[in-house]
Amino acid sequence: MGTARTPRSLRSSAARRASGGNFEAATGKTVSTVASLIAVASVSSGAQAQQTSLPPVNVDAPKERPRSTTAKPTSDQVRARNALRRAAQQRQQAASAPIVDANAPAADRNPYADPAAPYKVDHVQASGKFPEKLVDTPRSVTVLSKEVLEDKGATSLKQAILSTAGVTLGSGEGGNAFGDRFFIRGFDARNDIFIDGVRDAGVSVRENFFTEQVEILRGPASSFSGRGTAGGAINIVTKQATTEKSFYDMDTTFGTDQTKRVTLDVNQVISPTLAVRAGGLFQDADVAGRDRIKDNRDGAFVATTWKPTDAIKITTNYVHTELTGIPDFGVPYYRPSTASTAGGPFPDFGVNRNNFYGFVNRDFYRTGQDIGTINAEIQITPDLSLTNKIRESHSTQNYIGTLPESPVITSNSPALWTLSANPQSRYQATDVFANQTEATYKFDDYTGFKHTLLAGIEYNNERSSIDSYTGLGSEITTGTTSFTGTGSLPGVSVFWPQYTDIPFGIPSGLTGRPTKIKIDTVSGYVVDSANYRDVLILNGGFRYDDYSIKTSAYTAAGAFGQQSAEFLVPDFNLGLTLKPLPNGSVYVAYATSANPVGSEFDGTSTAYGGINPNLAGGNNQIFGPEKNKAIELGTKWELFDRHLLLTAALFQTTKENAREAQNVGSAAAAAALGCTYAPVAPATTVSCVTAGAAYRVRGIDLGVGGKITDKWSVFGGLVLMQSEVTKSLAPPANSTLFASNVGLPLANIAHQSFSMLTKYQFNDTWELGGQAVYRSKIYGGTLLAANQGTSIPSYWRFDAFAEAKINKNWRLKVYVNNIFDKRYYDALYQSAAPFVLEAPGRAAYLTISARY
Repeated sequence: MGTARTPRSLRSSAARRASGGNFEAATGKTVSTVASLIAVASVSSGAQAQQTSLPPVNVDAPKERPRSTTAKPTSDQVRARNALRRAAQQRQQAASAPIVDANAPAADRNPYADPAAPYKVDHVQASGKFPEKLVDTPRSVTVLSKEVLEDKGATSLKQAILSTAGVTLGSGEGGNAFGDRFFIRGFDARNDIFIDGVRDAGVSVRENFFTEQVEILRGPASSFSGRGTAGGAINIVTKQATTEKSFYDMDTTFGTDQTKRVTLDVNQVISPTLAVRAGGLFQDADVAGRDRIKDNRDGAFVATTWKPTDAIKITTNYVHTELTGIPDFGVPYYRPSTASTAGGPFPDFGVNRNNFYGFVNRDFYRTGQDIGTINAEIQITPDLSLTNKIRESHSTQNYIGTLPESPVITSNSPALWTLSANPQSRYQATDVFANQTEATYKFDDYTGFKHTLLAGIEYNNERSSIDSYTGLGSEITTGTTSFTGTGSLPGVSVFWPQYTDIPFGIPSGLTGRPTKIKIDTVSGYVVDSANYRDVLILNGGFRYDDYSIKTSAYTAAGAFGQQSAEFLVPDFNLGLTLKPLPNGSVYVAYATSANPVGSEFDGTSTAYGGINPNLAGGNNQIFGPEKNKAIELGTKWELFDRHLLLTAALFQTTKENAREAQNVGSAAAAAALGCTYAPVAPATTVSCVTAGAAYRVRGIDLGVGGKITDKWSVFGGLVLMQSEVTKSLAPPANSTLFASNVGLPLANIAHQSFSMLTKYQFNDTWELGGQAVYRSKIYGGTLLAANQGTSIPSYWRFDAFAEAKINKNWRLKVYVNNIFDKRYYDALYQSAAPFVLEAPGRAAYLTISARY
């Protein structure tokens, strides 16, 4: 019989030839050299690997040779094997990579978005808590990628949020600060804003120049984020350094509202293991349609990424922002003397929309933030990783502004209509130290489920000092006119405010009697996502917060007051996702959250989420946490080659043990509510805070994001809600209009909202796009219920933009915001003497972008 001959592997033949035909003489170095050549060739060839014609090789059949049972591969052999594996992985990734815009720098793309459809984000930043793609995550999540932010022209968080369905803006209430105060699904979320997963305590004003994307998690999220989050949470994802590629970006903007803005973003690869990214911001701007308002901004950020080994990654990030200018506290609200006559903002009744009711020589604002973060990630094994994040931040809210309140309407003589200019001031410094330690373990159980289990421990120490300026009650405006003892200046003309440019002395300083607030929270949480063959996905989490708060202050009379409380708050969430097809899911989810007293860090009033350490009469204001529960039923589908994500959800959220406040004027009335009647002169009433109210918000949430075709992108949503007070212990604020709070809708909610951003790429040079935004009527009111008989009207707003890609490095973009110069309003101050915040008018911008 003939001798059988079989071919040998190319790698074995190469090793034999390199050793002169003696396989036993082939060293590990030889194998390492060959493997390195293969790896280099594989990488350099990219995704388009070419096959090489090889001559036929006739070889003898291999002979078995004895091997030592104790033989182990040398370190060079291990490195060679790893090099071959990495080369194979790179070839596979390159072959499966989607086709993207060739003009876009690869390293500057959003790592969380679909590369072929950047309006569609596939993952949120907290991959351990949300390991599945968004299409398989059992909750509503709206993510504004950096491409969406750019096409919206949103340079601040406020601009981005106000053009998103289901989120509305509120104003400072009950002693709270004026700043980024958002309502998500009808619930106050002003202290539910996070930066890279760490709570950004206190109300501030946030820029977008350092932002990668904005994530809006809808529905209770305490098991993910901690206290509050009744309607949801907002997470700002910052830009990080990348070792993929160096790039150098600059954007310069000029606007018809006198905007001059420059941003820089530079990423420098120092070595294959180290990269540094830095950026800067300069802005000098007015506000379209509003006289005297200034919106100046400066900032810088620096981020580093260091990967000393494949198993260790250390990132750092530091952000500094400072926003300065003259604040806009809005326009007065007309309240007719009879209920049969409709009221509204004065510009809707003939007042010049540009009117400014403040004082340019006194009013100012200066909002600053300094945020430093260090994050370490260690891959202990392929299935076990450990991360630790440390954050230290300092922020300030410093302003004097003037509220146009309490208009006096004389019959048939508008020229004599006047209002009171009421100065408001605040100096609040907030410091936060936070540490998050998380472990993520991936494993398969015996039933076939693939688990991603995350366990974490978090510590937060939040400290704030809230003070105000003195001298506002005695500053002289003219030789004969002065402020009253309350600090308000009456007699200001509604149509022609006459004191705008009068000289002022510098305020004599702060009172020196700040309210001090300290919150310490120790949390432990476990979140598990179990995936059964991409058909059934179970998601659940539990969080336990040990929350304590201390607050103290001196009154004007020198009395010292303090309050403290501690709560142990458990919360959980459950989710079930079914995937009838690989590109779709149907889910049901249930979650809880809690708002312990004082959790709104900027507040000094219990009714608005804070604690007043000097409540008149020493009345109790330490109540159990407000309890929130939500259920959601939804579906998500990826269409058009999985580059478009469609979402739909039905939801209901309820709040129990909600706090209310009412003024009582007798000992009997106070005693009935559990309060002590001890008013401080000259007041004759006592504010009595009670708990036990309840309300409900239910609705439908629709969303879309991605590409319909290769050239047509869309991003938007529609949210329809119904709200209702289901239980109230307080009588209505306006008993002449309403007999009870129960059954009334909630204040500060746009019950119907819609937004749609779309653009079309005509060719490699031109893109044209636009945005439509709708908000329904928003009702005013005191505390929970919309019971003041005030509202701001619904509106439509339209924007447009066009972009020209001159070449791979230079682009021009023109925006026109509020094309039809629509007069509309962002928020209504909830009080018996309301005012409204007016939105900007029409403005056009030209942005010149350089990408290298």
